[in-house]
Amino acid sequence: MLRPSGRLILSITLAAAISLAPACKRKKTLTVELTDEGTGPLASTVHTADPKTAVQLTKGFHAVEQNSWRWTKGQFSVALQTPPTAPTKGGVLSLKFAIPEPVIEKLQSIEISAVLNGTPLPPQKFDKAGEHEYTVKVPPKAFSSEVVSVDFSLSKFLPAGSVDLRELGVVVKTISLESQ
Repeated sequence: MLRPSGRLILSITLAAAISLAPACKRKKTLTVELTDEGTGPLASTVHTADPKTAVQLTKGFHAVEQNSWRWTKGQFSVALQTPPTAPTKGGVLSLKFAIPEPVIEKLQSIEISAVLNGTPLPPQKFDKAGEHEYTVKVPPKAFSSEVVSVDFSLSKFLPAGSVDLRELGVVVKTISLESQ
């Protein structure tokens, strides 16, 4: 388990690497170095309430609530381990989330889109309250490194101060990347 100082260093390293990637034309490799002994590779499935994978939530997530989920902001990012056969066969990205009734009442619909390692993935629209899953196929060319960055964007979200002091998007439970 990472010590708080190790998590901070890793979070800063991930955030810097991810924020610099879109600025360059060349493909950048996202590398994550875990310094604590006994820590294995990053996970390809992240449960947002799990402290073991929290370091992989690199941007746009609020604190854990009710020990099971997190609110997002309008844009949020995660680092995931590339599944073994994804570079040759492709993969499937899955975001399991919920839209609470008060959010859908105000926004009417939300479109979710994602970019994985610079590869745009198709958006999907959601217009009902409740639990949902954004699932898209990812082409093999998107997997150029052992760790990938996934940047999610919401077409609409609740701005800070409208119903909460925080910017609120959707409620996320898990994000996963599997081989096809």
